[in-house]
Amino acid sequence: MSWPFASPRYVGRPVPRVEDRRFVTGTGTFLDDLRVPGMLYAAFVRSRVAHARIRSIDVSRAERMRGVVAVLTAEEMARYAGPVSTDAGSDVPRAMPLASKKVRYYGEPVAMVIAEDRYVAYDAAELVEVEYERLPPVTDVERALSEGAPLVHEELGTNVAFTHRRTGGDPEGAFDAAEVVKRYRFRIQRLAAVPMETRGVLAVPEPGTGRMVVHATHQFPHDLRRWTAEALGIPISDLRVVVHDVGGAFGSKIAHYPEDVAVPAAARLLGRPIKWVETRSESLTASTQGRGVVAEIEVAARRDGLLTGIRARILGDVGAYLYNLTKAPFLSVLSMLPGAYRLKGIEGEVVGVYTNKVPAGPYRGAGRPEASYLIERTVERLARELGIDPAELRLRNFIGRDEFPYRTVTGHTYDSGDYAAALRRALDLLGYRQMRGLKERARAEGKLVGIGLSAYVEVCNFASQSARVKVESDGRVTVYTSTMPHGQGEQTAFAQLVADFFGIELDDVRVLYGDTETAPEGGGTAGSWTLTSGGAAIIAACERVKEKMVRVAAHLLEVRPEDVVFERGRFHVRGHEDRSVGFREVAAAAHDEDSLPEEIEPGLEASAHHSPRLTYPFGAHAVVVEVDPETYQVRVLKAVMVDDCGNVVNPMLVEGQLIGGAVQALGQALHEEVVYDGEGQPLTATLTDYLVPTAAEVPRFELDRTVTPAPNVLGTKGVGEAATIGFAQAVMNAIEDALWPLRIDGSPAKPNYLWELVRESG
Repeated sequence: MSWPFASPRYVGRPVPRVEDRRFVTGTGTFLDDLRVPGMLYAAFVRSRVAHARIRSIDVSRAERMRGVVAVLTAEEMARYAGPVSTDAGSDVPRAMPLASKKVRYYGEPVAMVIAEDRYVAYDAAELVEVEYERLPPVTDVERALSEGAPLVHEELGTNVAFTHRRTGGDPEGAFDAAEVVKRYRFRIQRLAAVPMETRGVLAVPEPGTGRMVVHATHQFPHDLRRWTAEALGIPISDLRVVVHDVGGAFGSKIAHYPEDVAVPAAARLLGRPIKWVETRSESLTASTQGRGVVAEIEVAARRDGLLTGIRARILGDVGAYLYNLTKAPFLSVLSMLPGAYRLKGIEGEVVGVYTNKVPAGPYRGAGRPEASYLIERTVERLARELGIDPAELRLRNFIGRDEFPYRTVTGHTYDSGDYAAALRRALDLLGYRQMRGLKERARAEGKLVGIGLSAYVEVCNFASQSARVKVESDGRVTVYTSTMPHGQGEQTAFAQLVADFFGIELDDVRVLYGDTETAPEGGGTAGSWTLTSGGAAIIAACERVKEKMVRVAAHLLEVRPEDVVFERGRFHVRGHEDRSVGFREVAAAAHDEDSLPEEIEPGLEASAHHSPRLTYPFGAHAVVVEVDPETYQVRVLKAVMVDDCGNVVNPMLVEGQLIGGAVQALGQALHEEVVYDGEGQPLTATLTDYLVPTAAEVPRFELDRTVTPAPNVLGTKGVGEAATIGFAQAVMNAIEDALWPLRIDGSPAKPNYLWELVRESG
């Protein structure tokens, strides 16, 4: 591994997370820990129907309840706030802070109660009476496109939210040259993010200034500031956003939500701080949900398994509104559909479909898991139908190590990779040949054992980032980053980079983020870009600080700056290491105006902005499962993951991200699904019904890595979403192998679903 500094002491090592000190001692600061004098509490009255016209709202009983300060409806809210932000254009229907005239999904806020006590607010919300004229809902994307289907937005005359078509290479020629064309259909269910900490907002007006501070649980502090200022109709300079510790997000804290507008609007109206914290049931019904795709795939190939082309039609369940980044995951499905394979052509269409459900949004991976799932389910099923070993078919079609940089038929330029090496390593760790023998022996004994593979490629590093680095007079360093970690451990990783860059102790580095008053502008955290893009900005700022320190050191050593060498925390004269000054000495001198020549201003601080190039992590996962032939319960016998995220700053953090991502993918494959009934009522509004994997369901993961550095300053690619992108389809492929020739088109593979498929197949 090559790094932008010599002889790293911390980078590349499993350094324990520095942020965990405050978490394990209970001294972290999460939104609901905040208390402000005079603070009020908000609760939302939410629609209990999926589709209806609002006939009337009677708030009189709630207003009379002791402790209630105000009850707001859309009529009052419209005087103080506009719609929530969207990136889908000016001609799409916009969600309002409180629904007016019509509700379009269960859980949509229709009124807001503000009280002196949180539980008084909850109780008063139950007293608000809303009269609805029910309308038929539509919760299925295919039905939503059928003639005569109920319209979510009547003014549009259609439930089509958007259509995106893409053609690359020569799809017509690819299919004309094919000896085999197979058609498959796959359904990926909707998923909830289920972060440990739910969403929340605390809006605090500043008396006398007209400004407001909004404390929030959000992944994009600067974007939230801009979006909310626009919705409130106030100058952005009058709004400060502060994000403290965040207990997980997984994409669900990216959107601009109705509550993000309603709470500060009410605080402006009343002139008092107001806090709202989402309940778990609200989180499962009113926070964005991910995935939700129905796909029809045509694959063209030769009889020897060589792939030639893909055609795809993908229907995306966008829900009732297009929030910020609702569209993006669905568009990514098509762009990353080629995966790790050479194709001669691709032709596809993505249709975003309005339904009477909570709006969709990014969920860990945001389109790349769906793309990888579809191509890997397709490749594995094709291999079995052609009688070719699934591993061998992949190896025949992989982009070769010597073909990088490689431009795909959808226009991505993959930076670097060795897909065959990752798969071969996964097969070795699994004991692939032995497991195939075990499978056949088990089948002869009446047991259902299957092996599933997955080889994924993802794309990361979408967002520009900024950093400011300040060296104090005592030699300690403060880093201000535009990224917004929410549990991944970047405070540790960034501190490792800075400590090794300057040759100082890890404890001498402090990393700050989340406050728009002090953190530089940048893209927050998502898309596995935090370390690669955010770290590059930090290194660039460190370089600028070092340049000034070299000038200060040259003055102290009485030589020219070009004769000064900086190594392992000391500045020495080139060729004379005995003539040197330490990092702390230079830092002290840089802050002492009397010690500096006139041309050097006192202080050590520099900022930098980094505009990234896309990176393409990859890997191979292999799974062995056993399906109980009586109950159809699935048990994972062995799980292997070989991932390549380029250079690794902290192996322990990487392992944590991989295991966490794999557990979420396991949930997608076996347990988790947001379920709505025919009336649009959610049936999974509590964790009793929405099943996330617990320790009892999680297998032991065997992890390994290959290292293919990316062409950037750190050589890193990104890892936060890797296992979520690659693992689910390995499990599903293994289940289909165990039950072959049964085809499993949907997920999750719950026992009742598998039993129904087996029963229907006869």
